[in-house]
Amino acid sequence: MNRILTLIRQYVLPLLRAHRFRLSILFIGVFAPLYLFGELADEVIEREIFAFDRPVLLFMRDHATPFLDSVMLFFSQAGSGLVLGTIDAVIFSVLVFRRHLGKAVFWSLAVGGAALLNVAAKHVFVRTRPDLWLSIAPETTYSFPSGHAMQSMAFVAALLVLGWQYRWIWWVAALGGMFVLLVGLSRVYLGVHYPSDILAGWTASLAWVLGLSVVLHAHLYKRRASRNTVPDIASELEK
Repeated sequence: MNRILTLIRQYVLPLLRAHRFRLSILFIGVFAPLYLFGELADEVIEREIFAFDRPVLLFMRDHATPFLDSVMLFFSQAGSGLVLGTIDAVIFSVLVFRRHLGKAVFWSLAVGGAALLNVAAKHVFVRTRPDLWLSIAPETTYSFPSGHAMQSMAFVAALLVLGWQYRWIWWVAALGGMFVLLVGLSRVYLGVHYPSDILAGWTASLAWVLGLSVVLHAHLYKRRASRNTVPDIASELEK
């Protein structure tokens, strides 16, 4: 027992301290959103009605104006698969052109994976769209989770992961967060998504992108650790 405690102090604790930021991302940015998504998904599977969905939708409807219609239509279009998909392809091409192949792979998996997950999830949960009023931008596909919410969150989260070391990243975080919020809000305002659809899209996409970043970094670390740390621990255990 004393030898095990010594090994923990010598190897495990320093490892945890060295990677505390990455572990924080794992627990706060991955596990917490996944838990919230699981809670939402469980209620949707059981066809339960969220207490906040209908009141929020009706509140949006009661405060609709021609000006807000134009603003929300703009952000809904900006967060669409056509617009974001085009920008995603441009960023991928730039990364490949500049020979940042690792970043290009991460980018394609982050935004492309989020899109595929959304399509799969919609057909698993088969939740119908809200029908409280006739929307000015009607949709016919399934509702849960929101594709606009997932794609906009994946786009911004992936940008933050790639540019985390630059000073201008805080501008991206602020503007990107506002963009994600307005895209999600627009879908509720237009009456084509429940608020719970938006929350599910945000949490699922955030967990996917941050989890992917942790996995890729962890994979690189394991290659280094396998040459140094693991043999040392193994040798100590054999004593």
